[in-house]
Amino acid sequence: MNVTNEIKVVIGAGLYNNNPGWIHTQEEELDLLDEETWDFERGSISAILAEHVWEHLTFEEGLKAAKICYQFLKPLGYIRCAVPDGYFPDRTYQETVKVGGPGPEDHPAASHKVVYTYNTLTVLFEAAGFNVELLEYCDEEGVFHFKDWDEKDGVIFRSKKIDPRNHDQVKFPSVIVDAVKR
Repeated sequence: MNVTNEIKVVIGAGLYNNNPGWIHTQEEELDLLDEETWDFERGSISAILAEHVWEHLTFEEGLKAAKICYQFLKPLGYIRCAVPDGYFPDRTYQETVKVGGPGPEDHPAASHKVVYTYNTLTVLFEAAGFNVELLEYCDEEGVFHFKDWDEKDGVIFRSKKIDPRNHDQVKFPSVIVDAVKR
């Protein structure tokens, strides 16, 4: 991947600026579900990064968003997507990331609509036409899997690789995939 001088877009960048040289967007600027807000030509984007965004969409909305992203990506362009991990076996973590969140409406997880596993996130992106490569995830037994990935292809803070909470022991994992346009 690691292509230079290409259009690379961060969806829902929030306060993070982990990806210098990428275009950082918020929902008000680029709505995943509204093609009219995409100020790009179809087939012009090399990479899209979405860290803890897809869980704020229903599965159906997530599929629609993936299909829209597919249209704007170049051939072999990709989405690096990270979401909370539904198979991580820690009760406190699951309480924090659950649908509807753990508490007040202003909690970041209050608008969670789905808790994905590597299975369900893979199904979603494959249904939109992508090939999916798993980078970080827990399996059905809660065992954490890690495939080394290049930060130049998009930094995911909430990861084993970057997040200091996860360096000694995984405490706040994400399912991280690269969904590559066929």
